Amino acid sequence: MEKTIEDPPTSAVLLDHCHFSQVIFNSVEKFYIPGGDVTCRYTFTQHFIPRQKDWIGIFRVGWKTVREYYTFMWVTLPIDLNNKSAKQQEVQFKAYYLPKDDEYYQFCYVDQDGVVRGASIPFQFRPENEEDILVVTTQGEVEEIEQHNKELCKENQVLKDSCVSLQKQNSDMQAELQKKQEELETLQSINKKLELKLVQGDQDKTEQLEHLKKENGHLFLSLTEQRKDQKKLEQTVEEMKQNETTAMKKQQELMDENFDLSRRLSEKKMICNALQREKERLEGENDLLKRENSRLLSYMGLDFNSLPYQVPTSDEGGAGQNPGLVYGNPYSGKTTFPFQLEGPSDGICDHTLEQQQMQALCLNCPICDKIFPATEKQIFEDHVFCHSL
Repeated sequence: MEKTIEDPPTSAVLLDHCHFSQVIFNSVEKFYIPGGDVTCRYTFTQHFIPRQKDWIGIFRVGWKTVREYYTFMWVTLPIDLNNKSAKQQEVQFKAYYLPKDDEYYQFCYVDQDGVVRGASIPFQFRPENEEDILVVTTQGEVEEIEQHNKELCKENQVLKDSCVSLQKQNSDMQAELQKKQEELETLQSINKKLELKLVQGDQDKTEQLEHLKKENGHLFLSLTEQRKDQKKLEQTVEEMKQNETTAMKKQQELMDENFDLSRRLSEKKMICNALQREKERLEGENDLLKRENSRLLSYMGLDFNSLPYQVPTSDEGGAGQNPGLVYGNPYSGKTTFPFQLEGPSDGICDHTLEQQQMQALCLNCPICDKIFPATEKQIFEDHVFCHSL
């Protein structure tokens, strides 16, 4: 459990011995968003009188004694309890000291004797639900974000260590300031006694009184400087808390973005595998066409290796040519046949050419094998993209 500089007064008072109805908590939310300050509003009943050491703590639901608080804040005493507005009070818990889990907690008002005078309804510390955001990126960007996330984690840890050190320095300054205040009060008391003796005509004490006055002046200046240093230190602690809160928010955003990028990368891999299967299917069809060409040539009594043709390369035939076809792509406009097919094989060639022309005029989805006309290329691309959503 987290604690502030000074622990509040506690006792082993059990739940059935508490007076929960003397302080009423108002406007308690069902949940509070992590990373933000929480304002606790409460009202004193008519017959309840607050005292200087009363405090409000945040307890996990199911607590047994007031020593089981998670964090607390001292209660500010109203100037005039008879005023109606003085009954309405509030304290603010800083985000740094609030719980980080999603357990149920409640506010409890504890007086300086350790007796619970009021308790709120339970609530949680959890974020609001956010809609998923579609992000398309590369593996390199994912690795870069992960590296940035690690650097932010290191920076966050450094900020935490620095904040703990500053809090310890602040605690030491508070203790030293209290000690100086006590010394100042003691010297002021001695100063008054010496002034009384001076009035009675004790000249020997005059020099000692002046000396004590000088020391008193030095102590006062030292105390003033220490108060200034303490104020600067408190400002530095507050800035460090704000920097830490900002770093935590940035870290959470990067973690969410990293999760979405990893999911998108997995989906892209699935699409790549589907395209690879489609490629293998087309290669199989290409092999079938090669065997069909060989069969036709053999049927016409021609030798496949003696034909005067050249398989077009990517430079000669263009990107639209299929190197697996014997005479290139029949629809590219650059195919050269060394002979004219005649006789009974004309019907077979026409049928093959008709099939290839139909394939060239259609677009097949590599995921579900749905067929689209070649004129609906944009609809085909949108359809394939929808498989990745």
